[in-house]
Amino acid sequence: MDQTVVRSESIPKVRPAGSAPAPVQEVRDDVETLWVSRETAGDVLTRLKRSAPTRMMLFDITAIDERQRTHRAGQPDSDFTIVYHLMQFDRASKAPHREVRIKVALLMASLTMPSMVDIWPNANWYEREIFDLFGIHFSGHPDLRRILTPPTWTTHPLRKDHYARATEMKPYDLTEDREFAEQEALRFNPEAWGMQRRSANSDFMFLNLGPNHPSVHGVFRIVLQLEGEEIVEAVPDIGFHHRGAEKMGERQSWHSYIPYTDRIDYLGGVMNNFPYVMAVEQLAGITVPPRAEMIRVMLAELFRLASHLVFYGTMSQDVGQLSPVFYMFTDRERVFEIIEAICGFRMHPAWFRIGGVAADLPQGWDTLIRSFLDYLPKRLDEYEKLVMRNRLFKARTVGVGAYSLDEAIEWGITGPGLRACGLDWDYRRRHPYSCYDQLEFDIPVAQKGDCYDRVVVHIAEMRQSLRIIRQCLDQMPGGPVKADHPLTTPPPRAKTMHDIETLITHFLNVSWGPVIPAGEARACVEATKGLNSYYLVSDGGTMSYRTRIRTPSFAHLQMIPLISRGTYIADLIAIIGSIDFVMADVDR
Repeated sequence: MDQTVVRSESIPKVRPAGSAPAPVQEVRDDVETLWVSRETAGDVLTRLKRSAPTRMMLFDITAIDERQRTHRAGQPDSDFTIVYHLMQFDRASKAPHREVRIKVALLMASLTMPSMVDIWPNANWYEREIFDLFGIHFSGHPDLRRILTPPTWTTHPLRKDHYARATEMKPYDLTEDREFAEQEALRFNPEAWGMQRRSANSDFMFLNLGPNHPSVHGVFRIVLQLEGEEIVEAVPDIGFHHRGAEKMGERQSWHSYIPYTDRIDYLGGVMNNFPYVMAVEQLAGITVPPRAEMIRVMLAELFRLASHLVFYGTMSQDVGQLSPVFYMFTDRERVFEIIEAICGFRMHPAWFRIGGVAADLPQGWDTLIRSFLDYLPKRLDEYEKLVMRNRLFKARTVGVGAYSLDEAIEWGITGPGLRACGLDWDYRRRHPYSCYDQLEFDIPVAQKGDCYDRVVVHIAEMRQSLRIIRQCLDQMPGGPVKADHPLTTPPPRAKTMHDIETLITHFLNVSWGPVIPAGEARACVEATKGLNSYYLVSDGGTMSYRTRIRTPSFAHLQMIPLISRGTYIADLIAIIGSIDFVMADVDR
C-alpha cells in the first residue's frame, strides 16, 4: 500500500518567524504529521490550540524508543521521539474532522522536554507516564513522579533494552530489608503529593478511599484531604492494575496480540479489538468485506449495551439503590447469550481478526437478536421510573460533579462525559469508520455536565445502539467475512499439498504471523467509555515495534480533583460512579 502523503499546506503556519520549514512525515493514516524541534514545540502547540477555529484537545502524548528501529527513512535522527496527538472538536456537524500529530526528536544525551501542562492541564498524567516508562524528564512539570510502577522501581519498562518477560530475569527475592524499604516507600507524605494547609487554624485530616473500596470499581486509591466532611483536595493514585499491555504488544505477533486487547476495557469485549485490527489493516492495506464490517459494528454495539448496563446498575447501587443492579445484570446476561452464540465466548471473545472476523454468523442469530430488540426497550422504560425519576437518586446526582464543555476539552474528556456538556460530537459520525456511515442514529446530548446528565446520555445511547443493531439485522449483506489478502488469510489448507510455495506460505502465516509493511498508523473508535485509539509502529516484522493504547478512562480520572473539591465524601461516590471507568482501561 502506498503511504499517504501529508501535505504541508494543510498544516497551519505554526513556525516561529525565520525558522526552517518543519519536515512533514509520510504516514499510513489520515493524521497530519510534522516534526518540530524541542525548543519550538511549546510555541507550535500553543499556536495550534489558538489558531483552531473551535476547540483543540490534547488527545494523547506518548513516546517511541527509536534505537532499534531500522525503517525511518525521511525522519530526523532520534533516539527517542515524543508524539503529541491533537484532535479538533467542532460544533458544526458537517465540519471536517481534523487531527494533528506533532513529533519531537530527542537524543540519548539530553532526554529532557519542556512540560506542556501550562498549555493543556491533562498533559500532567501523560508526561508522568512517559517519565515513568521511558525515563524522559519534563522540565517545569508540577509533580513529576512515577505513576504506573511502584516508587521503588528503578528501570523504564518501555525502553527497548528492558526485558519483556519475567523469565528473562532472576527469580524474585524479597528480603526483610527490602520488604521494609518497600513499605517505607509507600508511606504517605501529604506535602510531596501537593497538599497544603488550607488555613492557619486547621490541620491535615486524611482519608484513604481505596484501593479496595467498593465504589472505586477496581484497584484504585484516592487520598482525600478533609475539613469535616468537605473535600479540600483529592489526589488519585493509579497503577495498581498495570500489567504492561503495551510492552506485550512488542513480544506478540500481530495476530496473537488480539486476545490481549480484550483485557483493556474488560467490559468492552470486541470493542477493544476494533481499533487494533483497523490500525493493522491500515498498515497492511487490507480492505475488509462489507459483511464483516457490519458484523463488527453489530457486535460492538452489543458490547456497548452490555457495558452500559453494568454502568447503569452499579451507578444506581453506588448511590443507595440495591434492586436495579440485579435487574440490569439479568439483562446483561441476555446480551451475553447472544454474544456467546455468535462468538463462542462471553466477556472476552477476541473475535475480530485482521481483515474481518473469526467466523460467519451462526444459524438462528437473527432470531436471537430480534427477540432481544423487542425485549429491552420495555425494560429501559421500567428503569426510567425505578432510577431516573427516583427523588433520592436525583438528589444525589443533580448538580453534583458538574464541569463545563471548555473544561471537558481541556482535560481530554470524550464519550458520554463530553456529550453530557451539550456537544453532539461522536466519532462514529464525525470520522465514520467501518459501516457507520451507512447507518442512521442520533447523538444523545445533555446540558449540565453533572452526574445525572452523564447517566442520561448513557441511557439514550443504549436506545441508539438498539437502533443500530436493528439496522444491521435488517441490512446484513452477504459475502465473505474475511479479506482475501495474503497478510490476513493463508491459503486454504486443502491447497497446501499442491505445491511447496503454498505450504510454506500457510506455515509461516499460521506459526509466525504476517509480516506487516513498515510504517505508522492509528485507528480510533467511539468505545463504551469514550475514544479508544491504537497507534501502531511497524518496522517491517512479524510483531509491532511500538503499540500505544490511548484509553478514555486514563484521561477521565485526571479530572477527579477538579470536580470534587468543595463537595462531600458522599458526593465523591456519585462522581466516581458517573465517570464510568474500569481500572484495566486506566492502567493497561
